[in-house]
Amino acid sequence: MKIAVLCGGISPERDVSLSTGAQVAKALRLKGHSVALIDSASDITGDPAGLFLTHSEGESAVIRDTAPDLAALLNRPEYFGRGVVDACKMADIVFTAMHGGAGEDGTLQAAFDLLGIKYTGSGSKGCAVSMDKTVAKRIMAPVSGVRMPKGMTLLRDDYNGSEEEYAASVLREIGLPMVIKPACGGSSVGVSIVRTEAELLPALELALSYEPKAVAEEYIKGREFSVGVLGGRALPAIEIRPKSGFYDYKNKYQSGCTDEICPADIPAAAEEEMRAAAVKMHDELGLSAYSRTDFIMTEDGVCYALEANTLPGMTPMSLLPQEAAAVGVDFPALCQIIIEESLNKYDRTDS
Repeated sequence: MKIAVLCGGISPERDVSLSTGAQVAKALRLKGHSVALIDSASDITGDPAGLFLTHSEGESAVIRDTAPDLAALLNRPEYFGRGVVDACKMADIVFTAMHGGAGEDGTLQAAFDLLGIKYTGSGSKGCAVSMDKTVAKRIMAPVSGVRMPKGMTLLRDDYNGSEEEYAASVLREIGLPMVIKPACGGSSVGVSIVRTEAELLPALELALSYEPKAVAEEYIKGREFSVGVLGGRALPAIEIRPKSGFYDYKNKYQSGCTDEICPADIPAAAEEEMRAAAVKMHDELGLSAYSRTDFIMTEDGVCYALEANTLPGMTPMSLLPQEAAAVGVDFPALCQIIIEESLNKYDRTDS
């Protein structure tokens, strides 16, 4: 097949996406596909068809320990670089290796739907509702078998000019400790754990500097897990143990910062509860092909679902590939399955 791997973009998760793209492109070439690795925010010079014939030895999978500076890219007049859409049209399918922003919030998927471009992962509606944590919470609140932390929506317009009063209202509603995070962000960018009143205003300022909307949630103390869903079935749970602090941007992507155990060493009943909840999140949010849901389990075994990821990372340290490996699916095979599962949704649509 002729496959375009689309990555990069202009979200704070750009570096993660570039790493995902490089790894996926390499894996799909090993499966015998003609692959073009494309940064959505860079111009393509020359004939885009040539990208499927060769590949650059400089393709990098390195992620820095801080989120990238996007100022120059954000000044571009258009989201796509010159020639990017033309290259995607040439592919049998686009492997969507985007993270955050327009690449994961349904905007890119809606554009491709209008252009008749096939792509991996969930459709525009599923991506949109899952990316916005406030919307996803409202959808999942009445669903039996899925428990989520208490939370409230934070708006920059309400915060600006009344910071002290606004912080006090958040404190009354959620209490300490709490977690503050951008509503549509990922990779723990802009996330703070607030344990004292003095930490609240800086955390609000940080989260709302990324987006006009953020979320405050009760802090659930416990062990961290994630469960992937592939082709409608849950993969084994993986436990995440940061060596210091919480599972932030650095601990996610820098080697040696976090221990990850898969299959997780937990009672079978607890794992089954998380796996069932991950499938319910996947189904109720209208996702397809693959997803990954994050969980916290308290000391007394109560499991809380945090959020669903529609385009989980596919870097050397990413969680979904480790879960797949635990059931005998290596990285190239996982990429191939994602392609096949994604094409299935078009077969159902066309029939």
